Amino acid sequence: MTDFKQKAIDLVAQMTLSEKTSLLSGENTWQTKEIKRLGVPSLMMTDGPHGLRKQEDQSDNLGINASKKATAFPPAVTSAGAFDRELLYEMGVALGEEARAEQVSVLLGPGINIKRSPLCGRNFEYFSEDPYISGELGTAYIKGVQSKGIGVSLKHFAANSQEKWRMVSDSIVDERALREIYLSAFEKCVKNAQPWTVMSSYNKLNGIYTSESHRLLTEILRDEWGFDGVVISDWSAVNDRVIGVRAGLDLEMPNSGNFLDKIVAEAVKTGQLSETDLDKCVIRLVELALKAKKNKYFAATFSKEKHHQLACKIARESAVLLKNEAQILPISADKKIAIIGEFAKKPRYQGAGSSRINPFKVDNAFDALKTAGYALEYASGKDLEKVTRLASECDLVLVFVGLTDDYESEGFDRETLAMPDSHNHMIETAAKANSQTIVVLQCGSPVAMPWADKVKGILLTYLCGQAGGQATADLLTGAQSPSGKLAETWPLKLEDTPSYRYFATNSRLVTYRESLFVGYRYYDTVACDVAYPFGYGLTYTDFIYSKAQITETGAKVTIENVGKMTGAEIVQLYIAAPADSKRPRPAHELKGFDKITLNPGEKKVVNFSYDDRTFAYYDVEKADWVTETGTYTVQIAASSRDIKASGEIQIQGIEPSQTVNAVYQNIASAIDETGIFSISDEEFAKIYGNELPQELPTQPYHANSTLGDIQHTLIGKAIAKVARNKQEATLTAGGTKEEEDDGWRKMFEASLMETPLRGLAMMSEGVVTPKRLTAMLDLLNHKPVQAVKGLFGKSK
Repeated sequence: MTDFKQKAIDLVAQMTLSEKTSLLSGENTWQTKEIKRLGVPSLMMTDGPHGLRKQEDQSDNLGINASKKATAFPPAVTSAGAFDRELLYEMGVALGEEARAEQVSVLLGPGINIKRSPLCGRNFEYFSEDPYISGELGTAYIKGVQSKGIGVSLKHFAANSQEKWRMVSDSIVDERALREIYLSAFEKCVKNAQPWTVMSSYNKLNGIYTSESHRLLTEILRDEWGFDGVVISDWSAVNDRVIGVRAGLDLEMPNSGNFLDKIVAEAVKTGQLSETDLDKCVIRLVELALKAKKNKYFAATFSKEKHHQLACKIARESAVLLKNEAQILPISADKKIAIIGEFAKKPRYQGAGSSRINPFKVDNAFDALKTAGYALEYASGKDLEKVTRLASECDLVLVFVGLTDDYESEGFDRETLAMPDSHNHMIETAAKANSQTIVVLQCGSPVAMPWADKVKGILLTYLCGQAGGQATADLLTGAQSPSGKLAETWPLKLEDTPSYRYFATNSRLVTYRESLFVGYRYYDTVACDVAYPFGYGLTYTDFIYSKAQITETGAKVTIENVGKMTGAEIVQLYIAAPADSKRPRPAHELKGFDKITLNPGEKKVVNFSYDDRTFAYYDVEKADWVTETGTYTVQIAASSRDIKASGEIQIQGIEPSQTVNAVYQNIASAIDETGIFSISDEEFAKIYGNELPQELPTQPYHANSTLGDIQHTLIGKAIAKVARNKQEATLTAGGTKEEEDDGWRKMFEASLMETPLRGLAMMSEGVVTPKRLTAMLDLLNHKPVQAVKGLFGKSK
């Protein structure tokens, strides 16, 4: 037991019931409450994950109002491409330094949710479609931040893979997929890095809100994995506070008027909630506050310029070269170059929403190339005639395009893989006028590229942070060779994705029918053509793999740089299960990676070792991870589709019972005549292990009815009007003008219509009390007498 834990126990023993329950919710948007008489301090937390979003004046949880200047590092979608644990640790250290300098105790990140579909509006905040790399990079990030005495909040726990209906959706996931895909990265981070806090997600999981799931928050997180920190709700995510306390949800954020604290106190008095369960939460909260206090008053400084250079390094290491026909890259200094597209001067370097950082400065590629001495001509791309003229007059064309904030953002999901038409037209116009055209992509998730065969080069920078402009110039000019690889598959078309029929539908029941077969686990198993496979990325040099050795204890391979330029290679280890496995298994799974930098002519040996999960799957019947006896194929690869060496080894384990599910055993059989993955209710129910739940009716109205459900009613119209007026005031206060709308209004409107009434009540800062919410529901359900009695009768 730590000293902080024992002191927390002693302090809680001295608290009144009112003091205990007061600690269960925040003081405001970002701070926890204090108890002065006992010396229990308040602590501050702020949004991350790729920078510090500390607000001091007008606060909000959507990233609208101004925040203090901080380093905007590349977000997770970008940094994942580096496949570099040390680099993520270094970034974490820098974030910890900035948090400490601002006396922030907990940084809300990293986000490690799995990219079930490329359409998720928040994918730019997450690392990958693969749990192994997500867990590895998440662990490194956490260790880096917490090395500076600053806590993190690992999020969003769990199965939170879409924005649509995010506060009322119910993720229906079979147990094996839950354990192997959606919980695996969280498990690794908890066991290997012990984050100070974990943030529960908005959604339900298999019928129960994650913030109320005793199985998730206590049995799995604490009892199985050994988590000893605090569980925080996502902002305004609490549904039933009493059930949440019993489940292990320690802290409700932000403050919602202290009404729920009083409800918890009443539940203890009436015996509905044991004080022992309450004390468990309060002890953990006090322990966190004491731990944070230890580092709060230590002086801390950091170099803005060093952090800017680190952001540049991460962007350089993470960008992915997708195409380089006839070695058009790197560009030559003696060329006259046309720069097309506003992103060249005003880059999209981060995503929209709560993770938006207010950077110290922002580089752009145009200025960086100009400074490097390149002869440039510029066109915004809005006038296609000018694009044609400029492209035809220059030796080379660089087109900067991607996704704008109104195409991808927190709060809503994308509906298509397409980029804005204007961006596609820019590329096609430039390529028609000049065959020497290169595209620089700035986006937070895969896009369709109908023009890919018309251009010579494609450099994917994703969202590359405040220093991405310089990093992009360094890569284009050959100051450094690109070395990033894709941590997600880029499909050819949306219909090829396994979740196509089951992602972000109009139903609030979200059935994860693809089960284990997410990302490359699906595409590689069914041999589906893709635009670019998982783990893919080109460089300006060439590598040879040789002398591979594969044994029952590990694998190794020699990598040699046979090109003319220093470069880095990301070597990947995949495991293919026995061909006669009695359980559904993907074609192969990532189980290791290493990034090495080699000078021309240099060679190095890369070693991989196995662990207790390398060959294992989760056995639902045994409720444990097991390894099946059989012949496994170990693959050393440059990508999931580029296997450089392989070998078979015999592994002794257990003998499973007969095959469980024939359809999932041959997942390709689920592709229908239109080429779309399709699983019937009956087949999914078999692997789910239970009857599929039915969606609740929208009427009679209840606390989890959304504003969209009631928008046609007089009350709904009135609430919507008030909310929109408040929205406009917030946008105006945050400096957003209607003519400069960059997606905020779209995010607001989508979030507003899909927010449950209890969520709106929590966001009302105490105006809508539980009693008023109940009365409003009575009125909506045509019970005016009951509503009046509830409002003016004696309070319980």
